[in-house]
Amino acid sequence: MPDGRTALFPLKTVLFPGGLLPLRIFEARYLDMVGRCMKRGQRFGVLMIVDGSEVGRARTAEVGTLAEIIDWHQEADGLLGIVVAGRERFRLLETSLRDDGLYVGTVDVLPEAPRCELPPRHAHLAKLLRQVLTRLGVHRRGDEDYEDAAWVGYRLAEILPLSLEDRQACLEMEDPLARLDKLGASLN
Repeated sequence: MPDGRTALFPLKTVLFPGGLLPLRIFEARYLDMVGRCMKRGQRFGVLMIVDGSEVGRARTAEVGTLAEIIDWHQEADGLLGIVVAGRERFRLLETSLRDDGLYVGTVDVLPEAPRCELPPRHAHLAKLLRQVLTRLGVHRRGDEDYEDAAWVGYRLAEILPLSLEDRQACLEMEDPLARLDKLGASLN
């Protein structure tokens, strides 16, 4: 955005760094946002809705993920379809609602923990992830890293049957090993 603020897209989902999210865009405020982001190569922020709805007013979580548009197409019904990839996590410092209904905010990009080797105690989680992704027919883009604790944790948090609140808690966790401990405990 020209004023240095980030466009925000409140959703009833959690986007993780490295994750993919298909979206159908139909509201004018988001069609304009997508157009601006594509023209300028900008990212927008995806935040989980805590209270409210996707088409009206919404109160969001304070931590979200910057999204980069990596593909777009016109759907059979004429709507715009996009696929975004999750990039950096951020903390929302301030937000406002523009006249066109688009939320914008000032964000602080959060540092990611350095790459952390998957410890042997969590090897079963990487094995489970590999099996589930294979069974679901999910084909990654060559970014698989079953030895990286953060990558395994984010991917598990995407696919395990967790509540939105638990997914959000996983996104907010700084320590990839603590995230794996939480996810492992949810399987018991």
